[in-house]
Amino acid sequence: MNAAKDKFMRFLRSPWIFLVVLALILALTTLFSSPGARVEEISYSEFLDMLDAGKVESVQVVDNQLKIKPVGNPDGGLPTYYTTMTVSDEYLIDQMRAAGVEFSASEPSQPLSILDLLMSGVSLIMMGFMVYWIVMLVRSSRKGGKDGGGGGLGGFGFAKSNAKQYDVQKCETRFHDVAGQDEAKESLIEIVDILKNPGRYTSVGAEIPKGALLVGPPGTGKTLLAKAVAGEAGVPFFFVSGSAFVEMFVGTGAARVRDLFKQASQKAPCIIFIDEIDAIGKKRDGTGFSGNDEREQTLNQLLAEMDGFDPEKGIMVLAATNRPEILDKALLRPGRFDRRIPVELPDMKGRQEILQVHARKKKMSPGVDLKRVADATPGASGAELANILNEAALAAVRDHRDAITQADLDKATEFVIAGSEKKSMVISPEEKRIIAYHEIGHALVAIKQKNAVPVRKITIIPRTNGALGFTMQAEEEEHVLQTREDLTNRLEVLVAGRAAEELMFATCTSGASNDIERATAIARQMITRFGMNDEIGLMALDTVVNPYLDAELRSNASPEAAAKVEHEMKKLINAAYDSAMRTLRENAGMLNKLAEYLLLHENITGDEMKSLMDEEQLSAGA
Repeated sequence: MNAAKDKFMRFLRSPWIFLVVLALILALTTLFSSPGARVEEISYSEFLDMLDAGKVESVQVVDNQLKIKPVGNPDGGLPTYYTTMTVSDEYLIDQMRAAGVEFSASEPSQPLSILDLLMSGVSLIMMGFMVYWIVMLVRSSRKGGKDGGGGGLGGFGFAKSNAKQYDVQKCETRFHDVAGQDEAKESLIEIVDILKNPGRYTSVGAEIPKGALLVGPPGTGKTLLAKAVAGEAGVPFFFVSGSAFVEMFVGTGAARVRDLFKQASQKAPCIIFIDEIDAIGKKRDGTGFSGNDEREQTLNQLLAEMDGFDPEKGIMVLAATNRPEILDKALLRPGRFDRRIPVELPDMKGRQEILQVHARKKKMSPGVDLKRVADATPGASGAELANILNEAALAAVRDHRDAITQADLDKATEFVIAGSEKKSMVISPEEKRIIAYHEIGHALVAIKQKNAVPVRKITIIPRTNGALGFTMQAEEEEHVLQTREDLTNRLEVLVAGRAAEELMFATCTSGASNDIERATAIARQMITRFGMNDEIGLMALDTVVNPYLDAELRSNASPEAAAKVEHEMKKLINAAYDSAMRTLRENAGMLNKLAEYLLLHENITGDEMKSLMDEEQLSAGA
């Protein structure tokens, strides 16, 4: 009974009840309103008789009628007016003047239409709704001021945090679900222990850290690590994006921060995870409007909340960003985000472990070699590796197989690296021949180098990313350092395609554009960042901007130094080109044989290429 009564009372307090009652009052007022006067129609002669008898007080000409107001009120009730049709009477004005009658003329009034009634009703309803909104806003503002909630915007949900809460039962991610990030997991294991046993640390006087910042490129598993911490600790997990705090209403972001920490304090111990914290944590540079900038207010509230809560209650704030260089220093000081945990791109061992984790949920054929995929994907993130396995599964389904094969994995790797095959593209035989010699030029120079990176595959099938063909190389071992010789070898391989074009066809094409861009970037870094040029010396003339995103270079060189850098870059690339051209001239017969084979088959594996080269050498020796 009480529940039904409460439901009925909530129904009565609904704003729609207020609006419906207002509309009904308007309709009843319009329908049942009584007229303000009684009107009778008389003849023109009767009007003249009244005028002669002095019984007319005023006359109003309305369109083609005369509205006559008599002297006094003959009926003693409602006011009575008489109307009559006008006639052409040139003496009427003189008669009315002689009798002392007031007379005037006016525009005819339009009758009130249904549309007019509807518009008036809508206007009144909107006004009523605005009044109701303002009243509720004031009430919620007072209530919010008492309980420290979201202020005047709380009653309408503006101040409510958009954090998604994952309960203990739903947060099933554990550390064994995260691979390739051993160092990051080691740093987070202590946070798990703190959430489980905070007294263990406070007993020796240790201050419990309040937050940790996960820093790394996109797709490396920062959010997954945060969920794993919550899963290992067995505590609720609040997930929210930094952009969810920034709204057009000033004060909304700060109110949402207050509401988020209020929810977290009720669920403690728990974890708050703020993804892309750079959306609200940018450096304060004073460009806001008199301190009222919404982002700055939100940041200030976040700083205040992190200072205000008791870490012994078990609230841990984790945040993730791939732009740590733009964060405000106040956010990174000890006592707020105490720890900075790098989540880097995985190495070769890490890539293989990540593939194994994602392969658990896939049906794999016996003998599949995941290390082969890991070798071919240096610099790939965990998300990209997961995408490779997913594409391999899709390829298996398209070919009507019930398990993923090695061919599916190789095809998926090529798809992620270079895009899908574009077999419908029409290429003339002459252009296809140039492309074949171009790609074989890359591969032949790579194989002939000392400590060469093995060639995995050469193809002249166009790809959707714009490549007309490509040569895939795959390191068998992970290298932390790059020597001058390694970088010089990469330069020679990159310019070898253009060298093969000029050697065999005495021309050059636009197909080497991407090779030239990559060679130029390597040469510049060798000179301006790695100190591998005797003329420039050990000077850093370029600085990396956004290292976890596009790693763009910002030049710090003077105009004179920049000109010298370009001169040395040209020398370096020209030397690599001359070396590649020399290798191709010395192996012109091999270049022709391999190019013809590639034209015939469109694809060559590294093993096939080695067999063809061994056969050529045997026949030459015989």
